[in-house]
Amino acid sequence: MKLSTLLAGAAMALGLASTAMADDKTTVGFVYVGPVGDGGWTYEHNQGRLAVEEAFGDAVETVYVESVAEGPDSERVMTQMALNGADLIFTTSFGYMDPTINVAKKFPNVKFEHATGYKRADNVSTYSARFYEGRAIQGHIAGNMTKSNIVGYIASFPIPEVIRGINSAYIHAKKVNPDVEFKIIWAYTWFDPAKEADAAKALIEQGADVILQHTDSTAPQAAAQAAGNVVTFGQASDMGEYAPFPRVSSIIDDWAPYYVARTKAVMDGTWESVDTWDGIGKGMVGIGEISDAVPADVKAEALAMKDAIAKGEYHPFTGPLKKQDGSDWLAEGETADDGTLLGMNFYVEGLTDEIPQ
Repeated sequence: MKLSTLLAGAAMALGLASTAMADDKTTVGFVYVGPVGDGGWTYEHNQGRLAVEEAFGDAVETVYVESVAEGPDSERVMTQMALNGADLIFTTSFGYMDPTINVAKKFPNVKFEHATGYKRADNVSTYSARFYEGRAIQGHIAGNMTKSNIVGYIASFPIPEVIRGINSAYIHAKKVNPDVEFKIIWAYTWFDPAKEADAAKALIEQGADVILQHTDSTAPQAAAQAAGNVVTFGQASDMGEYAPFPRVSSIIDDWAPYYVARTKAVMDGTWESVDTWDGIGKGMVGIGEISDAVPADVKAEALAMKDAIAKGEYHPFTGPLKKQDGSDWLAEGETADDGTLLGMNFYVEGLTDEIPQ
């Protein structure tokens, strides 16, 4: 049976979006936790996929499956991609970590790249972005713009990546507004517009006039727009359709250069298992345009912080900082090491919520 016929069958069974794979082309697969039209996380990963197609033209074929649940479903999808001839597979959500490792063991000649995880193998690389750098800038703006002194935060799952973001945003909001309070709702989802909208509405009802999110849809933006006078920030993608208000800026994940580079490495035989964690300085984290709804002086300060982070002159986790329980963490001028940040399982002093266990 021809490979194209096999792929067609897989496409019907799994919803694979691809043209037929060809033996003389490098085939690159992408496993997505949400739909490509989510306007956030998955949308930006898919932009990276399209960049691979643009960079290499007929020398590559790409395939993707969207809205794949973390767990056994993802393992089946990865396995099918490998069986259908994928040379390189990007798995783009934290919960795909163990499934990626499991499938990689069965297909040692296939290269795997896992986003935001920490488990590697000879044929598995890991990559992520320093989103906390963007959260620091959001926190600075949020602390300045809240009038109620209540900032709402829609969190996805209690993993280090999300806890880092909450801490970073809070630290920088608190620096400019000592009276600021964070209220956190855990949605336990990356993408569920209904849950995200409900969380935003609940936070607004609790007095929040600024909403931050670590979930992927634009539903919180729409909820804030309907409420009026509530500030939001784009997550993972610009979400610019809600600018200049309620969305006043955004964190933008730019995966395209990484995806192009790693695909090229497979094509030229130089691919090696590595761990990549880049931020504003390397361009993996972008800051969306800060709208004129933000006061000019606050905007200037935020852009200055962005430049300082990019140049390595400022680290968002710089002491003095204490942990939530009051114990010392970082001394004056001391910065957090990557190991602590990667495993972060505590809040900083001042946050009143408890991390779910």
